[in-house]
Amino acid sequence: MIALSRRTRAGYALGGIASGTYGTVPGLILMPFLTDLLGVEAAIAGMIVFAPKAWDFFLNPLAGRLSDRSRHPHDRRRPFILRAGVLLALSFLAMFFGPTAPPVAAALWVLILFLASATVYAFFQVPYLAMSAEITDDYAERTRLISWRVIVFTLAILVSGATAPALVETFGGVAGYRIMAGAMAALILIGTAGVWWGTRRVPLTRTEDAGGRLFGQLVIVLRDRDARTLIVSFVLQAVAIGMVLGGVVYVARHVVHDPAVATIAFVCFVAPAVVLTPLWSALGRRIGKKGGFAAATVVMTAGLLALLSARGGDATPMLIAAGVVGVGYAGAQLFPLAMLPDLAAEDARRSGMNRIGMISGVWSGFELLGYALGPALLGLVLSIGGYVASTGTEVVQSDSAQWAIVLGVSVIPAALCAISLVPLSRYRLDARLRAA
Repeated sequence: MIALSRRTRAGYALGGIASGTYGTVPGLILMPFLTDLLGVEAAIAGMIVFAPKAWDFFLNPLAGRLSDRSRHPHDRRRPFILRAGVLLALSFLAMFFGPTAPPVAAALWVLILFLASATVYAFFQVPYLAMSAEITDDYAERTRLISWRVIVFTLAILVSGATAPALVETFGGVAGYRIMAGAMAALILIGTAGVWWGTRRVPLTRTEDAGGRLFGQLVIVLRDRDARTLIVSFVLQAVAIGMVLGGVVYVARHVVHDPAVATIAFVCFVAPAVVLTPLWSALGRRIGKKGGFAAATVVMTAGLLALLSARGGDATPMLIAAGVVGVGYAGAQLFPLAMLPDLAAEDARRSGMNRIGMISGVWSGFELLGYALGPALLGLVLSIGGYVASTGTEVVQSDSAQWAIVLGVSVIPAALCAISLVPLSRYRLDARLRAA
């Protein structure tokens, strides 16, 4: 067993500032930016948000494979993290400094820069995830390491998710989005520098060599039953959360008719994780990571169903429901991320081959695909409901459009979370590791 120091745990956790910021803000901001400022039709806007992350679905395994083959065996992942993090901040900033008219040119600029940022994010996130399987070999220590990461990650989501819409609303128009982009780019740089500096000189517990061809190793990973079942469960939930994150601004603007509610709802959704992650971690030690993941999913599903209350136009029941979702979301973030290094390290032990980056890349690719599908599915639901795009002017949405918004953040995501329990029930590795 390799027990990690507090400094190492904290250093690793700081990477969550970058991944939390970039993983949250585009899903929260880009759809309204495209539909309500640039005049892009909702379904097209959803596809613009979807396409770059779908690209990462194919790129992430390659990023993992390249980091597996790094020529720095005692510092395999950190160089990737540093370079990609800096480029990520710059490309995200540039996304909001393009043309604002006509809508076609504006949409193309956002699409190209979002593709660029998604590309460099792959080379940040995949090596970052892979580190957790290499710097400790203990089942329980991985949960503690990821607990620290989830707390910082959640704080980053809280700060970026609350600050980004507030900056946009405070400064208004194009200036609001550009000021927001500068602030978020700064957070990404802070997280990048933190993880790069904080994990220096940490010894690796897994040093197997990478071997085989990319496609052959990818097939081996996808044939693993435990990997498949865990990935499917997490992707279904990522789609659900992507819909909620993409829809909260629409609920605030067009159903509750108070844009400030978006920030409050986001805080209610994310803040519980800061306090409850240690409690979920303690529960996981008693009932296992799989059991904790299932319990968190049930709580999250109940909270999503309660978001139907938003249709009444009263913000209070909606905010309470968002808090319940947040309680479940805390565990639903912790446990699968703690199970991922179990999968990767067990594969390396069993095969004698380093596929840790590959497995992390496959995981991250599917995760991003799920989060990208969320806004795309939401955009389709809004289009079916008759949502009307605009170029900054206030538009009163029809009753059917308002119902589409509410269903897109409540019933549909809740159904996806409930379905995710089916593949999760087939996950077997957790029981084997607890018995070992």
